[in-house]
This record gives sequence, C-alpha cells and structure tokens, in this order.
Amino acid sequence: MKDSLLPENANLRPHMRWRAVGIFGKAIIDAIFKTCRIRVFDPYGSGDLVRAKRCMVCFWHSRILGVAYCHQKWNGLIMVSKSEDGEVIAQVIHRQGHEPIRGSSRKGGAEAMDKMVAIMGREVRTAVIIPDGPQGPRFIVRPGAITLAQRTGYPIVPITYSARNAKVFRSWDRFMLPYPFTECALVYGHPVRVPPELSPEGFEAKRRELEAEMMRITRKADLRYGRKTD
Repeated sequence: MKDSLLPENANLRPHMRWRAVGIFGKAIIDAIFKTCRIRVFDPYGSGDLVRAKRCMVCFWHSRILGVAYCHQKWNGLIMVSKSEDGEVIAQVIHRQGHEPIRGSSRKGGAEAMDKMVAIMGREVRTAVIIPDGPQGPRFIVRPGAITLAQRTGYPIVPITYSARNAKVFRSWDRFMLPYPFTECALVYGHPVRVPPELSPEGFEAKRRELEAEMMRITRKADLRYGRKTD
C-alpha cells in the first residue's frame, strides 16, 4: 500500500511496518508541538537565509524534534544514518516534507555528501547536517559539515531549541522530548561562513567556530528554562 499523498523516496525502506512508524511518529510529534507555545529568537536574521534556502543548517541530535517540526514542508536535504534508528528518523522527516539522504560518518557519508552537493547544484535546496549524529560523541561537530560548506559555498546556520518542561532521556545524546502545553524556544545562531580553500589549521578553526556557536545558542535556550546543558 502506498502513501498516496507522498512522493516515492528511494532512501526509505518500503515495508508497511516502517511506513506506520513514520505516520504515527509524525502524528505524535504534531500532537505534542501543536499544544506548545513556541517562541522564536533570531537576533542575526539567520531565518531569512533558511527561508531563502541558500544555506546549510546544523543542529544537535538531541534537538531534532523541535527544529524539524518548526521547518515542516521545507524540502530540506537531511543526512540520516542507514541504521534502524536512522530509519525511524528518515520515515518521520519524509512525512514532514523533507528528503532524507542516507549516510553518516560511519557508513556511506561520502556518497551521501556527493548526492547533496549534486542536488544543491541544480535545485534551490538546503542541506541539513546533524554533526554529532548518529552515535556521538555528543555536542562534537564532525568535519563533514565544514567540508559540505566548502563544496557548496553556503553559510552554515546553527539552530537549536529547548523546552520549559521536557523528558530528557538517558541516551547518549540526552534526547529531549517536550511535554504537551509547555513553552519552547527556537533559537537561530550566527551564520558561519567557510572559505572554499583552508589550511588544516583553518579548517579546524572553522569546525571549532561552528561547535562553539552551536553550544552557545543551546546553552542560551536551556538557560531560559533553568536547564543545565551537559
């Protein structure tokens, strides 16, 4: 049975069990966030870059839910691992209006990056990298985000969110699930611009710059609700 309202996506497993995961997963996320009050903080106007689809976006693995929900029907290219956990994410974000590109630093990352670069070269699309996924280390930016920015020439916009009341799981990433009817803060960071040519030292400096900005806005979002970012 096909999802009549959704295009086919070769990057998804077609089995009915996985389709059900995507349908029910999206329904649960929508049901929670529709009850929440979401406050947006964008002091640098980075949201304009996101809406123009002329940028890359990075957010931490633990903050997927709020960021993806607030950018539904955005048609972003989101790199997602080929694992079963990644399949859950891929099925949900597909139904949120994004295109999962399967690969990670552990498996298929180079091919996924080549595909993203090719698509962005012929279409107005935004790439999304979750730089500490799929299995950590937590809050550490891997080099792939900087490499993709070099290849596309797009600035990187860090985004995060936090919630006043939420369940924080004891997983490697401390995944955050907000409770219904709570307040959430969506925070856009300062864009990080990466030159096409960098020395190894310059590359590492840009990686650290992105990591520091992602941590800064995550701490800012958490601090609003008295949370400790650890």
